[in-house]
Amino acid sequence: METSETCEILQIARPHEVTPGLGQQLTECWTTVSNAGGAVIAAEFPLPPLTTRDVAPVVRQLVEGLDPRRGRLLVATTEGELAGWLVLRRDPHPLVAHCGVVNHLQTHTRFRGRGFGAALMHRVHHIAREEMGLERLNLTARDGLGLEDFYRRLGWVETGRRPGVLRVAPGDDRDEILMSRTL
Repeated sequence: METSETCEILQIARPHEVTPGLGQQLTECWTTVSNAGGAVIAAEFPLPPLTTRDVAPVVRQLVEGLDPRRGRLLVATTEGELAGWLVLRRDPHPLVAHCGVVNHLQTHTRFRGRGFGAALMHRVHHIAREEMGLERLNLTARDGLGLEDFYRRLGWVETGRRPGVLRVAPGDDRDEILMSRTL
């Protein structure tokens, strides 16, 4: 991250902590990132191009699922603007309750390449371990975008692939990459 920029990371654990303005910024970010080819297409979305009307209900559902024990939203801002965000979830099943899942990591297109995604990932590792008592994090990434290299630099390891399961467009099938990190 450039030294002239400051990054504030806000942790949100309850739905009422998300203001209408933040909800709108999350929706606009997700719409912009998805339409720019980002690998954050939710199962509830149609394929891009998306509108904020496509994304807003999914953001509301995500926010309603926040709970200090099972789900957190981390938001990176700089000078009052949303730069990026992610979701951390704990599976409630007792066999895997020591593990968490990182979903929807995205950096707004205006802020890409400036370290905000890495800052969010460093912070989520700390929160998962120290505040939620998790021992391992998992995530999935879309092949073909170089995302696995980004995660490897942050200490993640590839644990498997699901070949060709992500159909980005007709004739463009991508692997889903499974990654994990011990905390």
